[in-house]
Amino acid sequence: MKRLVYLISPKKIYKNFYSDLNKVLAYKNVNFFQLRLKKIPENKIISISKKIRNLTKKYNVKFIINDSAKLAKIVGADGCHIGQLDGTIIDAKKYMKKKIIGITCHGSKVIAYRALKNNPSYIAFGSFFKSSLKPNAKRANLKILKWAKKITNRPIVAIGGITDKNYKKLILEGANYIALSSYIWDNPSLKPELAIRKIK
Repeated sequence: MKRLVYLISPKKIYKNFYSDLNKVLAYKNVNFFQLRLKKIPENKIISISKKIRNLTKKYNVKFIINDSAKLAKIVGADGCHIGQLDGTIIDAKKYMKKKIIGITCHGSKVIAYRALKNNPSYIAFGSFFKSSLKPNAKRANLKILKWAKKITNRPIVAIGGITDKNYKKLILEGANYIALSSYIWDNPSLKPELAIRKIK
């Protein structure tokens, strides 16, 4: 089974999170796991990362830290994901060397072109659908996936409001991976380990 999923952490690490994460990763269709926690002290992120690292290693999943290449290096992550306000790919490479560096390009061809000049490990586009993780995110047009596929062989990640009902069209348009968060962790009708099984 090709691992399609780029899994993003919930907004908060809840009581049974590590147990749920273990069950989700055991299904073996997650390729990346990104720890994305805002306004949390660095020492707390470091201790959370150690527990997550054990699970990502167990299931051969790449562990990514959001926003900070420096923090990614400290916790021994496989890579970092940077947004447009988190410094440049060149800055990130000072810490990450040859490790994974992904970058958000929103829905912009200009940003994507600029990013690709610095050889990121992957480029991410979105938000494609209404997202509870980023409710005010600007929408990206599906056509940008097809365009990106033509101009680069770098992996393409689609982000934003993705569920079991809409992910297939993103793959058909050219996405290599689909980013999931709320669909897995805040699903009103499915537990995380059952939600992940709907992505085939």
